[in-house]
Amino acid sequence: MIQRFRMKTFEELEVYKKAIVFTVKIFKLTESLKLNHNIRNQLERAALSISNNIAEGFELQSNKQLIKFLYISKASSGECRNLLKVAQKLN
Repeated sequence: MIQRFRMKTFEELEVYKKAIVFTVKIFKLTESLKLNHNIRNQLERAALSISNNIAEGFELQSNKQLIKFLYISKASSGECRNLLKVAQKLN
C-alpha cells in the first residue's frame, strides 16, 4: 500500500521530482530540435501530463485515486516513449 499520508505535498514524492526533471528535459529537447509541430506539441503535452497526474492524484487524498492517476502518468510516459521513437525515425 502506498504511504500517501506520510507526505504532506506531492512535491515531496520522488516520482514527482523525477517527472519534473523529465518534463524540463523534453521541453529543452523539443526547443532545440526541428520537429514536426504535431509531434512536438503532443510530446510536450504528454510529458507535462506525467507530473500533472501525479499532483492531481495526490491532491484527491485517496490511495485509490492516487493509484489510478499514477497509472495514467505511466500511460503518458509510454506515449512519450512512442513519440520519441517516431521523432527519432523522422530525424
